[in-house]
Amino acid sequence: MSKITSSCTTILVGKKATIDGSTMIARSEDHGDHPTPKQFIVVEPQNQPHHYQAKLSKLTLDLPDNPLRYTATPDSDRSHGVWGSSGINSENVAMTATETITTNSRVLAADPLVAEGLGEEDLLTIVLPYIRSAQDGVRRVGQLLEQYGTYESNGMAFADHNEIWYLETLGGHHWAAIKIPDDAYIIAPNRLNIDHFDFQSNSVLYASDLPQFIEENNLNPDSDEVNLRHIFGSSTIKDTRYNNPRAWYLQKFFTPAVKQDPLDQDLPFICHANRKISIEEMKWAMSSHYQNTPYDRYGTGCSEDKTLFRPIGINRNEESHILQIRNKVPEAVAGIHWLGFGPNTFNTFVPFYSNVSDTPAAFKDAGQNYDPNNAYWLSRTLGVLGDTNYPLYSEYHAQFEQKTLAQLQAVVKDTDHQLVAHSKVEELLLAANQKMADIYIHNCWELLGNMVNSGSERMKLKFTIFD
Repeated sequence: MSKITSSCTTILVGKKATIDGSTMIARSEDHGDHPTPKQFIVVEPQNQPHHYQAKLSKLTLDLPDNPLRYTATPDSDRSHGVWGSSGINSENVAMTATETITTNSRVLAADPLVAEGLGEEDLLTIVLPYIRSAQDGVRRVGQLLEQYGTYESNGMAFADHNEIWYLETLGGHHWAAIKIPDDAYIIAPNRLNIDHFDFQSNSVLYASDLPQFIEENNLNPDSDEVNLRHIFGSSTIKDTRYNNPRAWYLQKFFTPAVKQDPLDQDLPFICHANRKISIEEMKWAMSSHYQNTPYDRYGTGCSEDKTLFRPIGINRNEESHILQIRNKVPEAVAGIHWLGFGPNTFNTFVPFYSNVSDTPAAFKDAGQNYDPNNAYWLSRTLGVLGDTNYPLYSEYHAQFEQKTLAQLQAVVKDTDHQLVAHSKVEELLLAANQKMADIYIHNCWELLGNMVNSGSERMKLKFTIFD
């Protein structure tokens, strides 16, 4: 079976950089132009496999005997693998996997990719149930990479209450990871992203032979520093069109005082915003398409500019998530799995409590056949229709998103308050998740109705008796 490439955008925000003191790791999972339905599920320990067999390679391994419960967002079609993508386990540790990244020929000559190794298809399933901290996630992935190798280049992130770690694969067996400073954020498009790297720092982890590997294979083009992007990454024309502009635009949004070029190959990895970052801003960033620049597909720039750069919000968004680990609430409600299906330009994200044993049917049961009662297909319907007249429909969506997010966050606040006096915690959380799913579906249908009614008045195929 041929390998499948998934191109995404990752955003990580440390606990001192968020408005409420939570850690947040986010990513859009993007596939091809043809829809790839996604599901939102909970995997109980008894349903976790003991023996794992990959679909896209011959990777096979026995898994530990003590898995944790976890949420996941797999493909509904499992014939090419699970592709678990994102989740939070019962210890309130979050994982997003993976960001497809770049490399170069000199690295692959020294440490080739492993055709029968592990890949994005496998990682969430074989890692998230077995970790109890963000660092645990890094160490488990590192051990698996060194033992089995990988057939692709990927980045991934882990979060707990206190820390966020970001890991990138380097060649077939090597890897490096860095702890994101608590007061910082990062934007990671589909390139190797880690830049300056200090092997002596307490905030890094890496394959044990990585310094030696770099030196013995003459991989470092710099004489005065270790810059992993320069050593292991790419610096191609495609990067200037496909990758760098996404980092430029969101760094411009979160840190407007810093003036940078969208074509720059050396945009910084660790960044600091000029304000505390909220969920609403995270969602806006993941839906963005270069608004208020000549590069906006829906804007007024010339056709050449509007097609120059790859946006973040795109038709190929299949599922997007913000995995939030909160620090000012009881442990039972600390994990929030914010989830959006379909193109981010016309959806919104729903904040599901992760400490549950099941998920709402509208988000769990997406199939391959079109079903507008399902959250995935309904969200994609809104995206397709909205794309036909963005200037008209975007205002309806803005009203929908503000109203829906307010209603959903009100449910979270109310549920958090009820927890103190509630003896049946999971019953409370399941009911809250169902209520939020119902709000989203109801408001989506209302939005769709507004779009149809308004669009009908503007159809080109019309005729009046008074003509």
